[in-house]
Amino acid sequence: MKPDLSIDFAGIKLKNPILTASGTFGYGYELADLIPLQKLGAIVTKTITFEPREGNLQPRIAEVESGMLNTVGLQNIGVKAFVEEPLEKLNKIGVPVIVSVAGAVTKEYVETVRILNGQNGISAIELNLSCPNLRKKIICHDLCLLREIVREVKSVSKVPVIAKLSPLATDIAEVALSAQNAGADGVTLANTYPAMAIDVKTFKPKLSTLKGGISGSCIKPISVRCVYDAYQSIKVPIIGCGGITTSEDAIEFLLAGARAVSVGSSSLVSPRNLVKVIYGVENILEEKGIKSVKDVIGFVNKV
Repeated sequence: MKPDLSIDFAGIKLKNPILTASGTFGYGYELADLIPLQKLGAIVTKTITFEPREGNLQPRIAEVESGMLNTVGLQNIGVKAFVEEPLEKLNKIGVPVIVSVAGAVTKEYVETVRILNGQNGISAIELNLSCPNLRKKIICHDLCLLREIVREVKSVSKVPVIAKLSPLATDIAEVALSAQNAGADGVTLANTYPAMAIDVKTFKPKLSTLKGGISGSCIKPISVRCVYDAYQSIKVPIIGCGGITTSEDAIEFLLAGARAVSVGSSSLVSPRNLVKVIYGVENILEEKGIKSVKDVIGFVNKV
């Protein structure tokens, strides 16, 4: 018998624990001609804001060794346009849809979620709490603001709320616990890491904003550590994210305590990689005689 890959994440039934990562897969439907999207556990959309955003100036993506830098700036069409077309196309795929939401202030998060509340086909909200607020500070670094946003959104949301956190914290478990105590139904660990690269030919930074976020295989060990630390302190489920390229990477996050994983930058190299990861996880479990993916979640914490 093939191992059972199905899981329950905050009340959402997923056929497997492999998700797209916000910001690396567009709105989620654009690659329908390239890969069988219906095989995914869920689709996490690019981040949606209350008003449309043009994003940052070019260049806003740069390759670095074992990863990439980005400073896209949350470019998106805004929540009202999102529900008119992308969401309708997403609903035809037949997998759970998790909408990533961001704002500069609490009200923007709340009002965006209010609009999404009236739509069918949304399984959960992922709060991007790793972006800067009006004071140019990372939102989840301010625990009071983090709790305020989670509480306010949770009070109006009709679906589970997942808090996506920045890994740039002295104690990621404390941040995750704050999100849980404020009412988050789950957390995503973690977003990109602040980084910078300089072109030695031009003597100029490779990004228009000088600094950006680094993702890719180079950050995986740090992200796995974030998941491991948080798993020991919180009870809500974790989505592991950061540097997942192979099925072995996905298993590593699950062993550390993630209940699901988001595949991001490697999708930009090969969109089909998502499906390869799903089959690879299944093969690893089958080779080891493990009947259910649930049996490996948090296993390292039990050793």
